Amino acid sequence: MFTGIIEDLGIIKSLVKDGGNLHITVRTSITNDLKIDQSVAHNGVCLTVVKINGDTYTVTAIQETLDKTNLGYLKENTIVNIERAMKLGDRLDGHIVQGHVDQIAKCIAISEDNGSWIYTFEYDSALNNITIEKGSITVNGVSLTVVNSQLNSFSVAIIPYTYNNTTFKNLKIGDTVNLEFDVIGKYVKRLNALRN
Repeated sequence: MFTGIIEDLGIIKSLVKDGGNLHITVRTSITNDLKIDQSVAHNGVCLTVVKINGDTYTVTAIQETLDKTNLGYLKENTIVNIERAMKLGDRLDGHIVQGHVDQIAKCIAISEDNGSWIYTFEYDSALNNITIEKGSITVNGVSLTVVNSQLNSFSVAIIPYTYNNTTFKNLKIGDTVNLEFDVIGKYVKRLNALRN
């Protein structure tokens, strides 16, 4: 489980294909605090540390993960949002995030708004995910609040701190992002569908 509060930015140092798997090696300032078998979210995707070497560590993404997230678009020197799993008993500063990406979306608009930024994303509504106004959403692992909720799009407002300490500062129109919809909303939607 995660909170969607980004701890660090990681730099992709190498990408090695191995059949349908992709071994991703990341350099980050928190590498020395990691251990083998630990869960770490990369742009919101929960992956297991399989190797540590100095200031880098390696995780493996399977084909299913590559097909449903933006990890397949990674290149060497790409910067990703990093978060370690939450500790039981700590404050939950963001919202409950599982690290299980529901689908990808495209950034379709970016505008400055008097010291902050508004990012708008479009996603495939045929996959039956929903947003609600002022509800929670995770974009590339960042816990955010939905504004302007539509059938297949939504916006988020990014404050300067989030802009400067996550990959939002590098995001451009047309870029693909990972979305994890609010877990409570997903259960409510599924239960409602089963009743009908």
